[in-house]
Amino acid sequence: QAALRATARPPPRGPPSGAERESSREEPHRPAAMAAEGEMLKLKSSQGEIFEVEPEVACMSTLIKNMVDDSGTDEEIPLPNVKTAILSKVIDYCNYHKDNLPEEIQKPLKSTNLIECGVSEWDTDYVNLEQEVLFELILAANYLDIKSLLDLACAKVASMIKGKTPEEIRSKFNISNDFTPEEEAQVRQENRWCEDF
Repeated sequence: QAALRATARPPPRGPPSGAERESSREEPHRPAAMAAEGEMLKLKSSQGEIFEVEPEVACMSTLIKNMVDDSGTDEEIPLPNVKTAILSKVIDYCNYHKDNLPEEIQKPLKSTNLIECGVSEWDTDYVNLEQEVLFELILAANYLDIKSLLDLACAKVASMIKGKTPEEIRSKFNISNDFTPEEEAQVRQENRWCEDF
């Protein structure tokens, strides 16, 4: 009987075949950025407004891309530092540049005309904004980590101050002068070499 039991035992298993190993593996986590076709990301502004955006558009933001990679695409993505109107502007930019990569902006700017510095007409019109909106756009681009948008908005500010005196710049941006006349004269004297550039 012992002999019969011994022969009835199944033969010892060898190492699993390649196919078996492949089928026994857990399905790898699908990168969140690779959302299913037609799936939209929900971006939530600081004022609670929800924007449904294509993943490839939203993930032009490094911040959003990292959040999606960590948490998936099912949850709303809160953006507490971006107001509704500014988030809408950012999405406009990303929608346009999804298929139209922005040109590199020449630095330092050679002109106050952005088009002469390599900026497209669309981008030049896009940043033709009131100062307050432009500065909020800079903060949003920095927070969302969209380098090309940050470069564009900063180039716009640079074009606004290029060639202007300190007094003109203060007037342009409503900056109060906290130097006494003596302190200002000293700063001008110490930085006279800058006038050569």
